[in-house]
Amino acid sequence: MASTSTSLTLPVLPLDDEVVLPGMVVPLDLNDADVRAAVEAAQAAARSTPGKPRVLLVPRIDGTYASTGVLGTVEQVGRLADGDPGALIRGRGRVRIGAGTTGPGAALWVEGTRIDQSVPEPLPGQVAELVKEYKALATAWLRKRGAWQVVDRVQAIDDVSQLADNSGYSPFLTTEQKVELLETADPVARLKLATQQLRDHLAEQDVAETIAKDVQEGVDKQQREFLLRRQLEAVRKELRELNGEQDAEESDDYRARVEAADLPEKVREAALKEVDKLERSSDQSPEGSWIRTWLDTVLELPWNERTEDAYDIQGAKGVLDAEHSGLEDVKERITEYLAVRKRRTDRGLGVVGGRRGGAVLALVGPPGVGKTSLGESVAHAMGRKFVRVALGGVRDEAEIRGHRRTYVGALPGRIVRAIKEAGSMNPVVLLDEIDKVGSDFRGDPAAALLEVLDPAQNHTFRDHYLEVELDLSDVVFLATANVLEAIPEALLDRMELVRLDGYTEDEKVVIARDHLLPRQLERAGLNADEVTIDEGALRKLAGEYTREAGVRTLERSIARLLRKVAAQHELDERKLPFTVTEGELRGLIGRPHHVPESAQDPAERRTAVPGVATGLAVTGAGGDVLFVEASLADPETGAAGLTLTGQLGDVMKESAQIALSFLRSRGAELELPVADLKDRGVHIHFPAGAVPKDGPSAGITMTTALASLLSGRPVRTDVAMTGEVSLTGRVLPIGGVKQKLLAAHRAGVTTVIIPKRNEPDLDDVPAEVLDKLDVHAVTDVRQVLELALSPATSDAAREVPAAA
Repeated sequence: MASTSTSLTLPVLPLDDEVVLPGMVVPLDLNDADVRAAVEAAQAAARSTPGKPRVLLVPRIDGTYASTGVLGTVEQVGRLADGDPGALIRGRGRVRIGAGTTGPGAALWVEGTRIDQSVPEPLPGQVAELVKEYKALATAWLRKRGAWQVVDRVQAIDDVSQLADNSGYSPFLTTEQKVELLETADPVARLKLATQQLRDHLAEQDVAETIAKDVQEGVDKQQREFLLRRQLEAVRKELRELNGEQDAEESDDYRARVEAADLPEKVREAALKEVDKLERSSDQSPEGSWIRTWLDTVLELPWNERTEDAYDIQGAKGVLDAEHSGLEDVKERITEYLAVRKRRTDRGLGVVGGRRGGAVLALVGPPGVGKTSLGESVAHAMGRKFVRVALGGVRDEAEIRGHRRTYVGALPGRIVRAIKEAGSMNPVVLLDEIDKVGSDFRGDPAAALLEVLDPAQNHTFRDHYLEVELDLSDVVFLATANVLEAIPEALLDRMELVRLDGYTEDEKVVIARDHLLPRQLERAGLNADEVTIDEGALRKLAGEYTREAGVRTLERSIARLLRKVAAQHELDERKLPFTVTEGELRGLIGRPHHVPESAQDPAERRTAVPGVATGLAVTGAGGDVLFVEASLADPETGAAGLTLTGQLGDVMKESAQIALSFLRSRGAELELPVADLKDRGVHIHFPAGAVPKDGPSAGITMTTALASLLSGRPVRTDVAMTGEVSLTGRVLPIGGVKQKLLAAHRAGVTTVIIPKRNEPDLDDVPAEVLDKLDVHAVTDVRQVLELALSPATSDAAREVPAAA
């Protein structure tokens, strides 16, 4: 490869962000001061030397000159196409820039060395292949651009250096790429670089063309599909008009339905956005079906539908009294609510701060007391729609708040479905068995209920499926539960608690006579004049055949009784009409199952022996009687210490330890043989061992049982007690007094011992129950023992029994 170098002194013509390669002819604007100064300096220098004026074309990028320029000759000076003065300059060869120097004119003069390298003929094999590849690539690119006249000129170039510099005309090259070509002096290396740049551009162009083609095909397909669907709609429209089915189009037009529906403004905006999405989506798109289901749900909700409340307070109270006996607390609360609603409406205070006057009540009580049926009565009394939502066993949070619409089979939550089912925005919604709600990896439904049951938040309730605000502030929520402790504290704080503690025997008789008996007569196919049950038989059914806080078992007993009578009549064993008396019960449905202790033989009563005391407890089924048995082990066995059985909780075990410690420390004052407690093992047992038991209220019962065992004095059979005991012998207050006294009354107990500090709770106990009970409020265990233990006899005090 041959190379020559010649020293030159030339004026500099800077090119801002442009590059001229040898062989290129470019027009330059003489309005640019630097260009004009360089051309004038070259013209002045050319007057003293033969030949055309010469300049040095140097790229200037961001104010920095390149190290290599191009020798250019000024071919012509005149006017450009737009009429501005200009000069036509041709690039001749590369010049390596040296030091600055002086010269005529205002231009910058530099010394430079011309670099000329050539490839000898013939071309080596590799170089010839490179030339062939470059021409092929250049030809392919020029043909794509339609520059057919340039193809022949490129094919005619045989010089390697000229062929490489010809790529300076390529518009896709950046300034940096052109500078790199300019500064590469070796022609072969320069041609390789130009070939690589052209190859990369063609690859990018192929990818871009492929993408554009795919996009265009997709657009064409959508346009074709859109056109065909429009044609199909037009054909269907013509067919509907021919068949007179013009209304069918209106029912399918969601936009018309949304605009015609009475929706809140924000809901309307959200629905119209979904309609826009539906119109843009195709029938095959799954999103279309999601949107249609969502729109159907929104349009079916009664956004502005409300029933008028019945503000006849006397009439509402009469409805409640007619449908339910007892339950005065709930009836009073509903009556108060209606009275306040009436006054708010009369004074124009229906909506305050976006909230209406709803209510959230928690009805807590044992099974069978009428919590669920009470919800229907409340709705009937208020003139509202009634919806029941069963929450027992619900473990998925989405059951309350709904699923996201992206899930397959997504549905709104049970609250939204209840509003939809009711057909109004102010129904009575019964949340049944709220204490049976569970939680697992799918979330905690009780936590999702916090917003639903909060009167300060539920006017902007958002269901995950709807994703629009739903006003629940006018809904009356009634939540039912059997066990108060199973309701989360935060949820309970949002509800007004109303306790239903069960019925007295007199109330059960009234309920059985007025409600249960007529219903069961109808179900048994009997008339009221064919079979009657006198009050004595009803009272015995309630007292001895059933022992419960509610009336479900009582209703089943009545149903069984009527079925037996109907069957005997069909078998010609009994004639109608027939009156069921107290004496007929045993022959019809067998013996009683719950005979009171007071009705048993004194020798057969459980408290007939020392060491057994009767306590009172509260379970999920209401109040109940609880017996405590105590025994002392034989001193020869050496089994000292305390043994507890009966599935007792930690609190109850601690109560037993406290009772034992109290008797050990204070037994001498009570004239009890406490030495036996040190040498002999003590065993306390609670019968019904399969039932878990816990709580502090059996403290005085265990103390009394141990005192009875040590003294040999049996506990009175008509006495039951409840209360927590302290180490000093104080009797501390407990809960559930009403339920416990009702249980004592059902069990035939006549004397009840309660803590002194629970005396105010007696106001909640029905008067007819208090009249039949002798209630003693005590502060100290000594008072309990004086009241509960039978009088001492010389025979009973001689020896402490080993077992009870």
